[in-house]
Parts: sequence; C-alpha cells; structure tokens
Amino acid sequence: MIQPIKTKFEKIAFGVCTWLGDVLRMPTSVIRFFFIYLSFLTVGSPLVIYLTLAFWLRLKKYIGTKKTSIWDL
Repeated sequence: MIQPIKTKFEKIAFGVCTWLGDVLRMPTSVIRFFFIYLSFLTVGSPLVIYLTLAFWLRLKKYIGTKKTSIWDL
C-alpha cells in the first residue's frame, strides 16, 4: 500500500534528491531526511532551495540538448 504512494511522490518530486545523491554519492533516503528535518528546524527555507534545484534541473535538461534542425523543437 505504501509503495504506490512512494512511487507517485518520487515522480512528482522532480528527481532532485536522486540527482543530489548521485553527485554527492549518498543514498537518496539520507538526503530526503536531511531536507525534511532541516525544513522543520528552519521553517521551510530548504523548500526554497529544493524548488530552485528542481527548476535548475528542468532547465538544464532543455538547454543541454542539441538540436539538429528547426523541426526538432
């Protein structure tokens, strides 16, 4: 029962924790706990950092792609 909810949340969560885990070579669960605990302690400021990283990752995906012709847009 919890696995479908977890899978749905991970799809919605932009993949920031996964990307950060790959960069820092840490498990994503540790990074998620870090964001959760830090947001309780600092009243939401990690949420702003998280959303900024999510926006940057989405933008990076579109900027980094090579277009060969105008029809590939």
